Amino acid sequence: MPLLNQTDLTPASFILNGIPGLEDRHIWISFPFCSMYVVAVVGNCGLLYLICYEDSLHRSMYYFLAMLSLTDLVMCSSTIPKALCIFWFHLKEIGFDECLVQMFFIHTFTGMESGVLMLMALDRYVAICYPLRYSAILTNAVVAKARLATFLRAVLLIIPLIFITKQLPYCRGNMIHHTYCDQLSVAKLSCGNIKANIIYGLMVAFLIGGFDILCITVSYTMILQAVVSLSSADARQKAFSTCTAHICAIVFSYSPAFFCFFFNRFGGHTIPPSCHIIVANIYLLLPPTMNPIVYGVKTKQIRDCVMKILSGSKEIKSQSV
Repeated sequence: MPLLNQTDLTPASFILNGIPGLEDRHIWISFPFCSMYVVAVVGNCGLLYLICYEDSLHRSMYYFLAMLSLTDLVMCSSTIPKALCIFWFHLKEIGFDECLVQMFFIHTFTGMESGVLMLMALDRYVAICYPLRYSAILTNAVVAKARLATFLRAVLLIIPLIFITKQLPYCRGNMIHHTYCDQLSVAKLSCGNIKANIIYGLMVAFLIGGFDILCITVSYTMILQAVVSLSSADARQKAFSTCTAHICAIVFSYSPAFFCFFFNRFGGHTIPPSCHIIVANIYLLLPPTMNPIVYGVKTKQIRDCVMKILSGSKEIKSQSV
């Protein structure tokens, strides 16, 4: 198979090398990855099932949670199956177009993850600061438009980045030291000028991440002001408890994201590449794994629906016996 196309220097395929320096431990690393992926798929599919079929969960908060679960499923499924193929079967080759498609899904749905967390913060703001107008403000039409806008924002901002990456000439080999097609890792194989990739990537990061973090910060500042002004300690505790799961989701999502962002820009010579790649995979795997667990534990309505289903299945079994 020829490495480079003679006319446009486009490689036929790339080789994903996994985690450099830890190749002999790939099989052991795969077990926690596989376990977390199974938990993520089962948990998020379970949440989607509950929200779809339980009438008591047909509210804006749970519609946003369903979008978060769907985003998490696509985000981790875009990378982990291929990573497991690398770890278990040494299937490291990925076609050029397939690499770009994976890159599109990864960056689009990480952008959507941030956007959905921002929408959920606004939802909590309306629920706590304007409880009597909650249903009137966040109607089904408003929720649908907000979700569509979040999706289109991510897609329209990421498509140019994929197009720029596709146009680069690649003549520095085809070995990517990663478990998936990260945009910067691919661009570094080019012998052309990648300043456009770097500048546009930073612009997208600030337009999506910066804007969303600002909205989340403002929302929780106003929530905190409203909660502190409540006279009853029980009311304050109840108001704070409705935000606990969302705050955990923010921590799970943004903590590894900040590490990856600053490593790519400033820490390339001080932090081992293996550490960066592991955290990059955790960034795509930790939120999908933990979000359904946290929301299942911290949200009373979801717990009640789970108990209702479990008690119903026990009754059916007892009747059959």
